[in-house]
Parts: sequence; C-alpha cells; structure tokens
Amino acid sequence: MTFKKAEWPRKLRSQHWYGGNSRDAIYHRGWLKNQGHAHDLFDGRPIIGILNTWSDLTPCNGHLRELAEKVKAGVWEAGGFPVEVPVFSASENTFRPTAMMFRNLAAMAVEEAMRGQPIDGAVLMVGCDKTTPSLLMAAASTDIPSIVVTGGPMLNGYFRGERVGSGTHLWIFSEAVKAGEMTQEEFLEAEASMSRSSGTCNTMGTASTMASMAEALGMALSGNAAIPAVDSRRRVMAQMSGRRIVDMVKDDLKPSDILTKQAFENAIRTNAAIGGSTNAVIHLLAIAGRVGVDLTLDDWDRLGRDVPTIVNLMPSGKYLMEEFFYAGGLPVVLKRLGEAGVLHKDALTVSGAAIWDEVKNVVNWNEDVILPAEKALAQSGGIVVLKGNLAPKGAVLKPSAATPALMVHRGRAVVFEDIDDYKARIEDEALDIDETCVMVLKNCGPKGYPGMAEVGNMGLPPKVLRKGITDMVRISDARMSGTAYGTVVLHTSPEAAAGGPLAVVRDGDMISLDVPNRSLTVEISDEELAARLAEWAPSHEMPASGYAWLHQTHVEGADTGADLDFLKGCRGREVGRDSH
Repeated sequence: MTFKKAEWPRKLRSQHWYGGNSRDAIYHRGWLKNQGHAHDLFDGRPIIGILNTWSDLTPCNGHLRELAEKVKAGVWEAGGFPVEVPVFSASENTFRPTAMMFRNLAAMAVEEAMRGQPIDGAVLMVGCDKTTPSLLMAAASTDIPSIVVTGGPMLNGYFRGERVGSGTHLWIFSEAVKAGEMTQEEFLEAEASMSRSSGTCNTMGTASTMASMAEALGMALSGNAAIPAVDSRRRVMAQMSGRRIVDMVKDDLKPSDILTKQAFENAIRTNAAIGGSTNAVIHLLAIAGRVGVDLTLDDWDRLGRDVPTIVNLMPSGKYLMEEFFYAGGLPVVLKRLGEAGVLHKDALTVSGAAIWDEVKNVVNWNEDVILPAEKALAQSGGIVVLKGNLAPKGAVLKPSAATPALMVHRGRAVVFEDIDDYKARIEDEALDIDETCVMVLKNCGPKGYPGMAEVGNMGLPPKVLRKGITDMVRISDARMSGTAYGTVVLHTSPEAAAGGPLAVVRDGDMISLDVPNRSLTVEISDEELAARLAEWAPSHEMPASGYAWLHQTHVEGADTGADLDFLKGCRGREVGRDSH
C-alpha cells in the first residue's frame, strides 16, 4: 500500500499542552521543568511516551527499565523528547485469578493514559503475555503513532543435558512426577534451569507468539520478535525503535494505517507457520475490534488451514527461541510465506516500508530450526475452528501440539463442573476414567473462572499416566498456556457460565471430535439438548461491585475476543477540554 506522509513541521498534539505563553501552557511546562528540562525542549519537537510495563512482580518484563534507557537514547538522537510512563502491568506469573481478567483493564488504563497526557507518539514496552495485546489494544483505540518493543525471550534452559523450555517442561515434569517417573526433589532441581536469564518464556508460548504477531502485523521493526533479552542486539533494536517513532510522529503514521485486514491476515498465517499459541486468536480478535477491522473465527480457520508449521520450537517441536533467532527469526518465516504466495507483500509496517521489502533478502541459517515446507511439523498448522452442537459459536484446537491419532475421536464424557471440582477428583483412584474418555471442564470461560484462566490443558489422572498415556481429548471453555501441548479443545463458545451447551454436558454423554471436518458434537438429540438448556440456571454468584463486577457484566465471548463490550472501536486521540 502507499502511505502519504503528513506535512512537517506542523502543530503537534503536545503543543496543546506546552505551546505558547498562555497561563495554561506555563502551568504545564513549568511543572515539568522541575525535572531539569530546558525551555527549548518544548519548542514543538515530538514528545514520545515510553509506556513501560516494567514491574518487580512481572518478572518477564523485569529488565525493561534498562531497555527503556536505550529507547530514550534513540528518541533524543532523532530530535524527540522522551518521557517514560509506567503503565498497568498484568503479570502472567502472579495475577489471580488470572492475568487474562485484567487484560481489558490494562488496555483501558493505558488508553486513557495515552489520550489524557501530552504525548505525540508511543513506544509500547511489552513482553509478558497480556502486556503486548493490552498495549496494542490501547494504541488501536487512540490511534496515536505507536511502535512495539518487546523485551525478548530468555536464554535456553538445560537440565541434565536436556534442553528445557520454560512452561513446556513445567507440564512435562509435573506429569512425570504424578506418573512416578520423576521425584519431587528432581523437580525442584529442574526449577532452577527453567528461567536462567531475564526475558519471557523461551518456547513459542504466548509471549513469543504475541511478539511475533506484533512483527507480522507491522507494529514492530523487522527482527524484533526473537532477539534474546540479554543479547546486545536487543538493546540496539530498542534504540532504533526510539529513533523510528520520532519519524513516525512527523509522518503521522498511525496504527490504523498499519493494522489493516491484510495485516491481520498476514499475522494469522504467521501464527500457523510458527505453531503459535491459541491465545493469539483471542488477542488478535480483540485488537481488530479496537481498530474496526472485521475479523472472525472463520478467518482463522480459512487462512491458516493450508499453512504448514515450519518453526521447530517447543511445544510443537524441539528447539527454543534462542535457536530461532540464530536461524534468522521471524523475517525468514515471513519470506517463506511470501514465496508461497500467502503473504500480503505490500502491507505497511512501522518502518514506513512494505513488509516484503523488509524480509525479501533474509537468509535461513538453520533448516532444522526453520524447516522446509516438505518437512513441516504439520502440513495444516493453522488454528482449527470447530463447530457443532457443543460449540455453536466455535471452539479452537492447535493441531501442531495435538496427537494425530486423537484428531478423530469418540469418547465418554467425564465432566468437571469447575476447576475446583477437577482438582478435588482428578487424583482419586476411584474416578471412572480411562484414556478413551473425553475430559470436560466447565465454567472456566471469560465470565466463568472469571477471566478465562489457562486451565484447559487439564493434567491427566495419575492412573492413566502410569499406563504410559501422555494425551487425552480435553474440552473446555478455558484457555491454555501457549507453552502447553495436547489434544485440547479450548474457548468453547458460548461458555458454560453464559448458558452455552457445554453447561449441560453430563457424565456418560458420548462426545465426537472430528478435526478434519471441523466438528465437535455431543451425541444427544436437539430436543434433549433444548430441554437441558431450559432447565439450566447459573451456578456462580455475580460480584457486587468493583472491577470484577464490571468485567462479569460487560465481557464478551471468546469467539469475539473477550473484550469489554463498551471498549470496542477506536475513540481517537483527542482529549476533552482543558480544566485549567
């Protein structure tokens, strides 16, 4: 596409605060000068907000204060005025009941921080799972020129000579303990190897997936996604992004110029090629809803169906993000998509150039990490969207992380009414379950948990694990970590807490999963299903007040991005009247 740059110089947004010699301008300038800023910094140069999700309680982003200093250096070099702004940081590791419950709150808070303060452009300093989509949602809602800088993944972990992927091996080792194949002491010893440097998960979990999505959408500089957190090139990327955002402001290159339908289609195909997290489905739907792009679950299935998974990373493959970077990173994947004819080559990026111009000359340095198409982990690697009487509005499954033999399966339902019911019964030797059954978990969707926690990849019963079984079909309205694996059906919509069909599945019902035909059904008659739904009543109590009430009252379904209904759409960058 062709982008028409705005004329420069022109009056910037920040000049409504700082320009001229009125009482109000002196009020705004005068207070900021107590930080030692010279008068000529307020002369109309771009003021860049460095929106930093650093927090001691968000360990994935714990190094972003240092990285922000490199962004500042780049902004100064390009003639801008950098101001660092701490913003809401939803940590995946610590927030309860789940960080997902606070993604929308973070997006709302950051949106108003952007709109209500004198910044002309924004650098989105992100990393941990929900920080990337929440700040992208905010940027889409304000349409202020913005660029993403991710913190980068951790270095590889190793335990007793084995490559250890953060998150993925947590599930592997915990199942091994339940099966009696690993001692608790060994598990504790392995813990130290899982997170051995600053950065996000080193697998293709949600953090790395969303970093890749930001790059594929065109919202980050080419090559940003895979550079390890502690690599000096990560700091160079931060500095170059600081330089670039100043020019973006001068050109008035906005999120709405970049986040087009073509950009989202590129991202969906990229997610298939990298074996990305199912969480990307919800986040991209939410971002699209903010910018006004019509994106649906059907787009995910249509666009990803014929894209092979060529990135050989955990949880689908064997390598980690460090090797992905050394092999050439996401630009190599985008080049492959372009060569295959499934990349919109003229999609605009924050660089001001088309995405194809950024990647067409890159080289794949390791074809065991970024595989040839004929050696792909899965020839149809895109997120599968299933529909049927159990999921009228859709459910999702990640084929590259599933067991091929279970992609067509019929089994007896073993139902858990909520996560507490699951935890109370799963290790009971008397539980009537075997590997042919289908595990069903209810009331863990956006309204149900509340917040839609990553509990969909339910651990298997110990008595099944002891047989050497490592996978079963699992169905829920929950999410799962992008680091997880298995034949796991997620995001079943409508969710149980909203009276979806999942709510009335009973022990012993036969459930049929048919991935090739995109079908998920419970084998009861329409009349029986209707009768059960007519008798259904909510089992959870609504909160009386606070954000929990707001969330429960206004959150939409997973099939449309689980955003709050009143936050959809772009509200623009203008702020209300000056109160001074």
